[in-house]
This record gives sequence, structure tokens and C-alpha cells, in this order.
Amino acid sequence: MNKPTLAVSVLALAAAAAIWAVPAKADDVTIGAIEILTGPNARYGVAIKNGFDLALGEVNKAGVLGGKKLVIQYEDSAGNKDQAVNGARKLIGLAKVPLLLGPTISNEMFAVGPVANQQKVPIVGTSTTAAGITAIGSYVFRTSLPESDVIPVTLKAAQAKFGIKKVAVMYANDDAFSKSGYDVFKATLDKLGIQILTTETFGSKDSDFSAQLTKIKSLNPDAIVVSALVEPASGILLGARAIGIDPKVRFIGGNGFNSPKLGDIAGEAADGTLVGSPWFIAKDDAANTKFVTDYRAKYKEDPDQFAAQAYDTLHIVADAINKAGAADSEKIKTALQATKSTGVMGPFSFTADRDPADTSGVVVIEMKGGKFQILK
Repeated sequence: MNKPTLAVSVLALAAAAAIWAVPAKADDVTIGAIEILTGPNARYGVAIKNGFDLALGEVNKAGVLGGKKLVIQYEDSAGNKDQAVNGARKLIGLAKVPLLLGPTISNEMFAVGPVANQQKVPIVGTSTTAAGITAIGSYVFRTSLPESDVIPVTLKAAQAKFGIKKVAVMYANDDAFSKSGYDVFKATLDKLGIQILTTETFGSKDSDFSAQLTKIKSLNPDAIVVSALVEPASGILLGARAIGIDPKVRFIGGNGFNSPKLGDIAGEAADGTLVGSPWFIAKDDAANTKFVTDYRAKYKEDPDQFAAQAYDTLHIVADAINKAGAADSEKIKTALQATKSTGVMGPFSFTADRDPADTSGVVVIEMKGGKFQILK
């Protein structure tokens, strides 16, 4: 697709949509963001938007490029790949944004990333952890650690702490994020010499997992490893305890489990669940304490990993715009690649392939009483 073709497509979209743009003053610097703001997975996108907006208020105390206001124009993907692509086309073709944030999940990035890359507009994913994201093209960045950096830490801790020798594995086989997480789990389990008793699959919109869980119960695993987003993950936890799987059989999840909503939905059934995380709310440093305090004051709830990653990312992007010296996509891309900063997630820079370079902040957390705490 070339730019003239994109423009034609965008005009058609604009004609079909009565409201698509947020007015901005001529002197403002407007960037775009595509997130899941409605639908079942809005719990991720809303947290990300909250993180962006909290950081935006801080950035705009001084502004960017000598005092200009930084503005984020949001598009709601609702978790739909086509809607995410349409949002990107509006933001690039009509709003002429020099940079995109998002989208929320890896499935969407595999659809939107090629559009941004072809148009030579940098796109920064804050929550896309599947393998192959930055391989889409040289304009695709991410600030979220890929599953391949986090899952091995989780499994090694579980093996050392609980002597896990045999597991059952479950994953959603209809989305790229869950499949990618499964691939990392499988490779790491093999490397650690942990036996896989069975591998069970399901759909990301399924709500009945009794057949898979009944089979798993009969095999008597030490733990159950699951790669899924939080909605099916919560259903699996509730289903497991409902059929009498012993609470001593721990669940080990990927990044989709790392949401306070897991405890909200699954309640006591989630107790004992283990997850790796690049950020933790009780992390003891001044920047994180300020972030958590300000977030609670603004939104009347605790932040999660996705909000923290978004908060740091907006500061990284604002700094790149300032160092670029102009709201110019090519100059911002070059400035992003040279990023060196320290935020609530810890030290941050990009690898040559535009992934996070520092994995030192990964911790393993455990659900107890509906809240995550560091595994001790």
C-alpha cells in the first residue's frame, strides 16, 4: 500500500464516521494511540490509557519542543484487528501524527505494525509481548518485555521453590499472544527437564473448560501452566477449583495473568497463582512510590503493570520528541533508538532490534487473598 492509496482509504473511512478526530490547536504536537477501550479486554487498554494520561499531565507542565502542548489522539480498537488498522489509517492519513502508541495486544500489532512501518511512522507497543513483534519492521518498537524474557524466570522460580517435576499445559490456540506464550513455556519446560503430561487447547472466548480440566485432574500434575488473557484465565481457575483440583496444584501464568482483575474475577480460586512481572506495585524506590500515589489519587484504584509500562513509555516518547527537535517521524525514530532513561520500571534502553534491553527488574509474584505479592 502506498500513501495515495492510504489517503483514499482514509477519506472513505472519514465519510463513514461522523466523529473520528479530537480537535487540537495548531501549535500542539499530536501523537496517536490505538488501545482497547471497550469490550472484554478493555481492562488492559483502559489501564494503559490511564498511564499515558498521568504521564501526559507531567510532560505538559513544561511541554515539548520549547513549550508546545503534547496531545494524544485515541482510537478505540475494541480488540478488533480491522478496527485497529482503521484507527491507524485515520491517525496517519488524516491526523498526520508523527508517532503511534499501541495497539494493546499482539494480534492487533501484527495487523497495525505493517501499516505504520510502510508509512514510515514509528509505532511503540507498550503491552505486546509475542515473539516477532519488532521483526515486523524497523519502525516498530516495544517497551514491554517479551514473554521469552519473563517466563523462564517464572518457571525457574517455581521449580526451585516448589520442586515442580510434572505439569499440564493449557493455551488459547486462536490468538497470537497466547500461542507465542505457549511456545516459550514449552521450550523452557523442556530446557528445565519438567515433564509435560498433556497439552490442552481452548478458544479465547470459551467459558467452559471442564473437559480439559477433568482430564488434567486425572493425571495428577504438580502444577498447571496456562497461556491466556485474563478472561479465560479466570474461567480456568474457577473451573479447576469447582471440579476439585487441589489448591496445592499451582497455576503458572504468562503475561495475560498479570492483572488485578484476575483476583477480582476468580477470587480465592486465584490464590497461589504465579506470574512473572517486570514491575511490582510495592517496588521500593522514589519514582515508583510517586507514580503509585499519583495514580491512586487520580483514578481511585491501584495501577497495574500495563499502566506502569504506559507511564514510562509516554515519558520516553516525549523525551525522544524533544531530542528529535521536531515532530518528524524519521527524527523521532532515530531519537527513540538512542533512548537511555530510568523510570518506574527501572533502567531502560532499546536493543538494536528495538526490544527492551534490560531484564533486571523481572520479579515473580504470587496471588494471595485477591492481591499479588512478591513470591518469598
